[in-house]
Amino acid sequence: MRDAEATKARILAAAGEEFAAHGFAGGRVDRIARAADSNVRMIYAYFGGKSGLFDAALADALRRLAEDVPPRADDLPGWAGEVFDHHQRHPGVLRLSMWAQLERPSAAAEPLQTYVDKVESVRPVAPPPLSPVDVLVFVYAVAQAWQLSPIGLIGLDGDPAAPHRIAAHRRSVVAAVTAMLHAG
Repeated sequence: MRDAEATKARILAAAGEEFAAHGFAGGRVDRIARAADSNVRMIYAYFGGKSGLFDAALADALRRLAEDVPPRADDLPGWAGEVFDHHQRHPGVLRLSMWAQLERPSAAAEPLQTYVDKVESVRPVAPPPLSPVDVLVFVYAVAQAWQLSPIGLIGLDGDPAAPHRIAAHRRSVVAAVTAMLHAG
């Protein structure tokens, strides 16, 4: 007897990895099926096809990010550091989000409930003239900057993967968010 939920979870996990590595256009449903120890027919049955699977993988990755690193309105700089740490541990989430922005903007266009919840959680601490959305965009932009910067730029100071470099950038992320909160 097959466990449908376990199969769907394996397919989503494999899809997240495949689409993070290759994007929507380069992602292959047959590779996803093999990696999930499933078959293409099950992907179509559960997700309606490649588009539905991509959208589900993106939503799943963003949901896990929201669950793993919920906003902390009482410590936004600390939260920014935690978002940075999450992207260091799980770079595929950011890559999948970037592929969605490039290839399937409609998949990322709908405000997921996780975003609405985050906005509401930081509303009380958003310093004027910034809106809660401005605060969240700033925190994410700063926390993700290291992963999105050209390797030639971040490599100017030495090995960008060196632990002391990563720790220094994390400190910069926390300091930038602290400065933004105190600028108003």
